[in-house]
Amino acid sequence: MKSGYDLWAKTQNEAGGIKAGDKHYKISFTSYDDGQTREQLTGWVEKDHIPRVKIKIGESWGTEVERDLARVALARQVIGPDAELYVDANGGYTTGQAVRVAERMAEYGVTWFEEPVSSQDLAGLAAVRSQVRPDVAAGEYSWSLADSARLIAAGAVDCLQLDVTRCGGISEFLRGAALAGAHSMQVSAHCAPNLHAHVGAAVPNLRHLEYFHDHQRIERMLFDGALDPYGGELTPDPGQPGLGLRLRAADAERYRRS
Repeated sequence: MKSGYDLWAKTQNEAGGIKAGDKHYKISFTSYDDGQTREQLTGWVEKDHIPRVKIKIGESWGTEVERDLARVALARQVIGPDAELYVDANGGYTTGQAVRVAERMAEYGVTWFEEPVSSQDLAGLAAVRSQVRPDVAAGEYSWSLADSARLIAAGAVDCLQLDVTRCGGISEFLRGAALAGAHSMQVSAHCAPNLHAHVGAAVPNLRHLEYFHDHQRIERMLFDGALDPYGGELTPDPGQPGLGLRLRAADAERYRRS
C-alpha cells in the first residue's frame, strides 16, 4: 500500500515534503544482538561517522539490570567519549527501577532514555522524567493526535516520538509535530527512515530520525533511492518524486507468497 502523499507527489513529479529543500537532520541507531554490538557500533561511528547511537536495555522485562549496564558500559567504550549514547528500555522497568538505572548510567553520559516504563503509564513516565538527567522519550505507539496530547499534558516526555506508519500518516505526523511545537517540545521520527525523510525535513522542531537497522536493511534490499546516513545526516533529494523510493520488483519477487 502506498501513501496518498507518495502517489500524489509522483503524479505531479514532485518530491513529498517539497519544502524540505536540502535540509539535513540528525539520526540515531538501535542495536539488537549483543553479540554484534561491538561490530555494529564500530561500523556506525568509525565507518559511517555517525555521532550518536542507541542500544536496547530493559532485557527480560528488567530482570537483567547488570547485563543492561554492562552493555551500556561496552557501548561507551566502543564509541568513545564524543558520540552521544542513547538507550531504549521498551517499557521494561518499573518506575523506581528506571530511576535507579538512570543513576547508574550517569557515568556513561547517556542523554536519551526511551520508554523507561510503559508508554501507557503516563504517571510513571512523568515520575521518571522528574528524577533523571537524560531526556525521557515516548510516543512511538501513539495511534492518534489525542495519544500524543496525553503524553504532553502529563509532562511525561522531553521529546515526543512520532511514527508515520502508526500515528495516521504524514498529515497526522505534521499535526503531532505542530502540537509538540506549541509546547516548546521537539519530536523524533520513529524507524522506517526513508518513509520519514521528507516529512521529517519539513518539520522545524525535529530533533532526529531513528535509522533503525532492520528497516533500513529492508529498504536498501528492495528499493532504489534509499538514503545514505553517512555523517549522521539524511538528505532527501527534492528532484525525486514522492518518497523517493522505487521498488525493485525483480528483487522482491522471490519473497512473494500466494
